[in-house]
Amino acid sequence: MKNDRRKTSGEDILLLVATLPVELQGALHKTDLERLLEVVMDLGRIPEARFPDKVVPLSDRPVTLDELAHVTALVGEFGGDNRAGIERTLHRISAIRNRKGEIVGLTLRVGRAVFGGIELLRDLIETGQSLLILGRPGVGKTTKLREMARVLADDLHKRVIVIDTSNEIAGDGDIPHPGIGAARRMQVPRVERQHAVMIEAVENHMPEVIIVDEIGTEAEATAARTIAERGVQLIGTAHGNTLENLLKNPTLSDLVGGVQVVTLSDEEARRRRTTKTVSERRAPPTFEIVVEMVDRDEVIVHTDTAAAVDTLLRGVAPRGVRREQSADGQIHVQEREEEPPRRAAAEEQGEPAHRGPARIFPYALSRDLLERVIRGLRLNARTVGGPEQADIVVALRSRSDDIRLRRIVEGSGASLHFIKRNTANEMRRLLERTFHIMEGIEGEELHEMVRETEAAIDRALAEGETVALTPRRPALRKMQHRLIAGRGLLARSTGREPQRHLVIGPHEDNDEG
Repeated sequence: MKNDRRKTSGEDILLLVATLPVELQGALHKTDLERLLEVVMDLGRIPEARFPDKVVPLSDRPVTLDELAHVTALVGEFGGDNRAGIERTLHRISAIRNRKGEIVGLTLRVGRAVFGGIELLRDLIETGQSLLILGRPGVGKTTKLREMARVLADDLHKRVIVIDTSNEIAGDGDIPHPGIGAARRMQVPRVERQHAVMIEAVENHMPEVIIVDEIGTEAEATAARTIAERGVQLIGTAHGNTLENLLKNPTLSDLVGGVQVVTLSDEEARRRRTTKTVSERRAPPTFEIVVEMVDRDEVIVHTDTAAAVDTLLRGVAPRGVRREQSADGQIHVQEREEEPPRRAAAEEQGEPAHRGPARIFPYALSRDLLERVIRGLRLNARTVGGPEQADIVVALRSRSDDIRLRRIVEGSGASLHFIKRNTANEMRRLLERTFHIMEGIEGEELHEMVRETEAAIDRALAEGETVALTPRRPALRKMQHRLIAGRGLLARSTGREPQRHLVIGPHEDNDEG
């Protein structure tokens, strides 16, 4: 089983179950408690137990106010963030209140101490460099922080302080959960005070390492920079799935160096072969290493944040190292290559293409799911927030008659593609077709096309002249576009079928093709 290397505490789960009314306890004991994620109790609705693959009703009658009061009396005090816990456990109890401030709903989230998941990143924290973890909610960022605190304090004998907002990392109560080992914990009285507690930890307690969860405000970003500048190793998480997402966040981009727009001289613009106005990194990054969590056992590591940000600002997907931990605990490492900006037109119309990654807008689809598929296929593409910015719009087939959608696409000039269901498999198949990741094209025709295209590219680069290629069917022309773009050249399609072919331009400034 994939998680055999992890240890969880059954006793901790029983402490959570014990806070429930007797009837619900009995129903829960008939389920697989080791897989329990959370229990949901909403006034006037049937109580539910949620598992990774199903939802189980725990009663045939709705929750009452007395039952909600029974639970709240047995857990810790609710703070300003409407969260409470159970002393010396990692469980989280979150409240929903009505307009009068009365609790009308509870989410009892199971917290588990996970051991062994740090091997993916252990060598990084041993460097002493500051490390930032990114990833969607629920992917395991806080679990990684807890394990890092334990390893740094117990195995590496560092002075570690955990800044614990909402007691997410070290559990409820004044005695921290043993999951953080010998690390010390400073609780944050109110969420808006997190930045002040971060500074207090440095000034009063002489830490070598500070660990903080969910850096989300400008004040916290400033505090993080202050800590790093004092020579303290900082390990934290922040809102955002990827380095590119974070760089676009004006509040948090300072964590990775920030962005500023500069105007170049004519001579410098010519030397760089760019426009006169460009985006550059504003300052050294607060965090030297950035980790993108794809899943609990899969990450993408950028060991040089400054270089990765500079690469992104040039319009190129930065090189990163993909690390994956298999079921037997083995670590598999695969270095990704930098991908050049996409310069071939998405549709073979001969128009100049958008410089940079392909821009995809998911219309009424899961953007997070689409981003995961893009990363999995290692495409030179990214999602955007609106159709007016997109090269490709993806929507459900059930919306094919949506007049508003059609107008949006016509106005933006993007190509429109449909999928049957909002699932990763459907998205993957569509992107494989769209980007021509083809297993079926093979044989002498393919090899001959590649030989001809590479020879033509070499000639265009060496002689500085345009080179016309042999007419090819559309699928092969798409592949030619990708080969040509990979060498920093442009190509345009010309002629009519079946004589339509590509003409390679010798220079990057050949935008009009």
